[in-house]
Amino acid sequence: MTFDKYCDQFSSVRMRRENGILEMTFHTDGGSLRWSKRAHEDLEQAFLAAGRDRENDVIIITGTGDEYSGPAVKPSGEGGHHNPKKPVTAEEWDKLWYWEGKHLLMNLLNVEVPMIAAINGPAVRHPEIPLLCDIVLASETATIQDSAHFNGGLVPGDGVHIVFPMLMGINRGRYFLLTGQVLDATEAKDLGLVSEVLSPDALLPRAWQLAKQLQLRPPLLRRYARVMLTQDLKKRMHELLGYGLALEGLAAVQHVK
Repeated sequence: MTFDKYCDQFSSVRMRRENGILEMTFHTDGGSLRWSKRAHEDLEQAFLAAGRDRENDVIIITGTGDEYSGPAVKPSGEGGHHNPKKPVTAEEWDKLWYWEGKHLLMNLLNVEVPMIAAINGPAVRHPEIPLLCDIVLASETATIQDSAHFNGGLVPGDGVHIVFPMLMGINRGRYFLLTGQVLDATEAKDLGLVSEVLSPDALLPRAWQLAKQLQLRPPLLRRYARVMLTQDLKKRMHELLGYGLALEGLAAVQHVK
């Protein structure tokens, strides 16, 4: 698939490419990304399209405005696109959360070029997405929280149960997921979730600087390094992602009085 055929296809992802470096900016109507069914579908398909385009040498993902992704889900479930007080059918869960949820993260990991995340602000919805990139940069204003799962009434099963215990250590990861802990950028760096913390103005230029540095290496070196460095992640996802989504759905389809 060529860039001109997919670059304007997704309403939640703005794309620009310069000399082989693809920048994917997540947004909602030009502002910070408001997580929704549309965003879920857009990102799943956008990662698939970008990964199939061999003209992409390096990919940068970032957000728009003051937030990377939101809004935060309240403990009541308010703010999420799944209402814990309204049971969902197995068919509905299969389409959006189980099937699409698996492909969303696997399409990202199946991208065979280096990926850089520039977290421009609070990442409180699907924060595992930027953390699955090879290089993770954060603005000083960034925070990381899994607001939508246990905190918002859902089993933490669609990838966060793999990513956070792996990156933080199993006990700190479980604490993070079960308490709705909010990590600021410095804490995230100290825990190994991000590699650099920068001022908001310096964040994206640093991402591009690193992308150009990676681009100096030969194409197959870049591609195969990415393949090798994501292999263990993909193995963990293959083993546990579908299982986690199934348990999440089993709890979600129960009748809530």
